Amino acid sequence: MAGHGSNRAAWTGVLIALAGFTLGGIALVLGPHWVLFWIGVALLPLSVVIGKVMSVAGLGDPASR
Repeated sequence: MAGHGSNRAAWTGVLIALAGFTLGGIALVLGPHWVLFWIGVALLPLSVVIGKVMSVAGLGDPASR
C-alpha cells in the first residue's frame, strides 16, 4: 500500500480508460455511432497495456518492482 496507485503509469491507464468509457457512452447516446463505440471499447484493453508498459519502464509504483 505504498503508493495507492498515485503514479504516472496508473493515472495514464485510468485516464485512457475514462476516455474510452466516455467516448463509448457518447457514441451510444448520440447515435448510435457504432464505429466510435468500438473505438471506445478498444481503448479499454489498450489502457491496461499502456499502464503496464509504463510501469515496467519505471514510471509505476517502486514497491511493486
